[in-house]
Amino acid sequence: MAAKYDPKREISSYTARSGRFDVIDVPELAYCMIDGHGDPNTAPEYAAAVEALYAISYTVKFRSKRELDRDYVVGPLEGLWSADDPSTFVTREKSAWSWTMMIWQPDWLTSELVAEATSAATAKAAAAERVRFERLTEGRSVQTLHLGSYDDEGPTLARLHDEFMPEHGLRFNGRHHEVYLGDPRRTAPEKLRTILRQPVAEG
Repeated sequence: MAAKYDPKREISSYTARSGRFDVIDVPELAYCMIDGHGDPNTAPEYAAAVEALYAISYTVKFRSKRELDRDYVVGPLEGLWSADDPSTFVTREKSAWSWTMMIWQPDWLTSELVAEATSAATAKAAAAERVRFERLTEGRSVQTLHLGSYDDEGPTLARLHDEFMPEHGLRFNGRHHEVYLGDPRRTAPEKLRTILRQPVAEG
């Protein structure tokens, strides 16, 4: 039996190192995505969105295994974050944040299969009807691995925004991206592992 395809092992942009910033080229990838706004710790909309993403992603996975004979590991939860004032990411003013939560989907899936899975998942998670299947191209990006609580990301982001990017002649070229390699429901805050990524361009 062939080994399950695991995006964290097969796609280089899912690898980052703590204590340093690396400039990488992120390939075009497919995701199930859903948009929202507000503090992820308190907004009911956020919890419903994440529930819908997992409901669809596991429905798609089982259909892929059954109908296409291709199995894989469901990707980690990811988030694209934005705010009118980027400094709110450093100060952690979460009520000002807009987000797009998403989960990677393999290239061999068709939009029809994902649409059918989305329709089926709506019975389990009403927010599934707001999920879309879309490709994202981030290209050149800077990323690092953050170890610890999400609320402790501020100093690392400040170094990225205020030191590393200016020193290397880089500017913002896309939304702040986080990849959650740890499950906060099962992992102590100090042991969480999160990839912090910022798409960039010269200038």
